[in-house]
Formats: sequence, C-alpha cells, structure tokens
Amino acid sequence: MPLCDHFRPPVNKRASWEELHGGWPMVIVQQLKRILPERYVAAPRVHLGAQFEVNVAALDYQFAGSTRADDRGTETATWSPTAPTLAVETELADFDEYEVRVYDAERDRRLVAAIELVSPGNKDRPENRWQFVSKCAALLRQGISVVLVDLVTVRDFNLYAELLELIGQRDPTLGDDPTATYAVACRWHPRGAKRWLETWSRPMIVGQPLPVLPLWLSEDLSIPLDLEESYELACRDLRIA
Repeated sequence: MPLCDHFRPPVNKRASWEELHGGWPMVIVQQLKRILPERYVAAPRVHLGAQFEVNVAALDYQFAGSTRADDRGTETATWSPTAPTLAVETELADFDEYEVRVYDAERDRRLVAAIELVSPGNKDRPENRWQFVSKCAALLRQGISVVLVDLVTVRDFNLYAELLELIGQRDPTLGDDPTATYAVACRWHPRGAKRWLETWSRPMIVGQPLPVLPLWLSEDLSIPLDLEESYELACRDLRIA
C-alpha cells in the first residue's frame, strides 16, 4: 500500500493521524515477533505529552528562619538559601512518544533498539525538535539503534537532518532541502578504537511504497524492518483505503 497523507482530506476524514500512530506500534510488534530471535522481545510505548496538574499537599515545616533541635537537644538555626538568580513562570516540555522498543531478555531486558514514529508535536517548535533529537542522540550514545519514521506532511522539518546537525555532521544524500517525510535507521558502533555513526536514510513520498530498513539488535545482528507491511496492516485495520 503506498504512503497516504494522513493530515489532509480525504484520509483524515476517514481516520485521524493519532489513530494510526496509536495503533501502528502494536502492528510492528506483531510483525517483529515473527522474526526476532528468541532472546529479544518487542513492546509498544505510547505517551502523549499532555500537561497535567498535580495537587501536592505541602507539610508546614516553616524551614526559612526556623530552628530545630540537634541530637543533644540544643536548638540550632537552619540553613536558608539565598534568593534564586532566576525565577520565571514556565513549563517543562513533555513531548509525544509513539514508539516500539526492543529488549534483550537475556540481559535483564536491556534496551537495544527503538523505533520512533514522529508526531506533529515533535516538529512544531524549536524546543520540541531539540528535545526529540537530543533523546535520539542519547539513545545512540548508549549503543541503542534508532529508527525514525516521519509521516508528518504538515511540518516542513527533517529531524534526521537536525539530529546530524546536533552532533556536527551532515548527510549529503539529503541535499539542501531535505524532505519532510522520511525513514532512517541509525546506529553508533565501534570500529576498532573509534566509534562510527552509520545511517540508512530513505525519503518517503506520498503515493509510493514505504522502505525496508535494518533494525540493529547488536553490533553484528540486524533484522529487516518492513515498514510497508506493518503500515498496510495498520491502515487496513483502520479501514483506510
């Protein structure tokens, strides 16, 4: 099944992009179950970056300027910090995560691979894009392979290009105007005394099939991640023609 534009009519009248992103990870898990070696397990993870208010009951210790008794019963003045150098009203970003994680069950469920489905929220603001690519860079540095799958046609940013920019690199195959929809497999692995970043980047064009990418489980073991197969099954379940 060729790639659809899930953010514009007629497809978004049939099913929302959230429904595809929410259901696709489990289809990928079912696909991987057939080909993963016995020691590996895959699991979906969907986390929506909504902000929630939490009411916390504060205990009235009256820290500032109060006194307390030491072990000998002698009252001593408590320490109080100086005024903060910065106090601003703000929020810490909590971004969307639509992903599949692959674990090595024989190594205490050590995370070995992550398949990240990019959402519009991951691309809409500079701070969100930076947070997303920083997460991917941190995973790679831990030896975890990362696959980015970006179907978002309504945000003209390429997070793979921004990931490379973060680490001071550039992929010449992207050109001067990288496509906004793409899929890429990445791994950071040793070659002798040095480490190398290797990527397999493919543009994804509406109306064309999705690619097959390598999903690296260890330094010398990869399996094929057939995005076309899982995408077609997910769309079929949602009755997207």
